[in-house]
Amino acid sequence: MAVKFAGTMNAINRGLDATKPAKGADMVEDWEAALADLDVTGAKGILRDLASLRKQLEKDSPDADRVHALLHRLGAATTKIADKAETNQEKLKALGEALTEAGEDQPDEEEDAEAAAAPKRARKKA
Repeated sequence: MAVKFAGTMNAINRGLDATKPAKGADMVEDWEAALADLDVTGAKGILRDLASLRKQLEKDSPDADRVHALLHRLGAATTKIADKAETNQEKLKALGEALTEAGEDQPDEEEDAEAAAAPKRARKKA
């Protein structure tokens, strides 16, 4: 798991714009696999957002506003779930904060409102 943290944090520190979308999609797949069996409140929402992010990164022309909105949401959710993790709490918090900051680079109220609609629907079902 430490390799996933290192690779993701390195990509964020270098600047996500410098990371090729295909490489980003590969990293997202690694995180999806790592979180697939996690039974913690919030994990399913993170997995859903990771899948949406991977789909954006696999497109020929990813929607930058949507990617930023997803990064922001993933950051907030990762930070929230960090305290519940059995291991790597500090690494998860650092990752969550970095993702949140990366997602705030291009806030777009219309896109953020659309992105925020999915978790609200999910919360009502839970």
